[in-house]
Amino acid sequence: MPFDVEYFEIKDLILVKPRVFFDDRGYFLETYKKSDFVDFGICCDFVQDNYSLSKKNVIRGLHYQVAPKAQGKLVSVKRGKIIDFAVDIRKNSATFGQYVGAELSSDNHFMLWIPAGFAHGFVSLEDNTVVTYKCTNEYSKEHERGIIWNDSDIGIDWRVENPIISEKDIELERLSAVCEAYKSGM
Repeated sequence: MPFDVEYFEIKDLILVKPRVFFDDRGYFLETYKKSDFVDFGICCDFVQDNYSLSKKNVIRGLHYQVAPKAQGKLVSVKRGKIIDFAVDIRKNSATFGQYVGAELSSDNHFMLWIPAGFAHGFVSLEDNTVVTYKCTNEYSKEHERGIIWNDSDIGIDWRVENPIISEKDIELERLSAVCEAYKSGM
């Protein structure tokens, strides 16, 4: 198989490490082959691809969508470098509120599989960083939610001193609001 994987302490998150084949022309790698992903337990159909360009120190997230439009995401970097974060917000999960961070770059070609039930965000570590991600559900404004990037209950170390954050992301709720939503039947 043209992939290696690394599993995290938080169940279902998978770091995909494609094998890169170099020669005097450059390099080649497969970024997605359904049968290989299924072999690693990533069994889904991707229905939307997203592409973003970010300056250094931009934080995007933490975003997620609720059922029935919850999204799984396969995140990769085409240019530059990020730290990609996934926060477990699955109701009844033993790791609820815990997160994983993984460095993804155009040099390492790693991809992070983030299944539905996680909030997702990243910080760009270089100017002109291009991030792409494949989604298992289409964007739905009605089902879109988020958690504020600096929620002390989660405690993510974004590794930047002066982050650039959208107005929309500054106004997101804390993780405790997700807990309250679950209590009310989310």
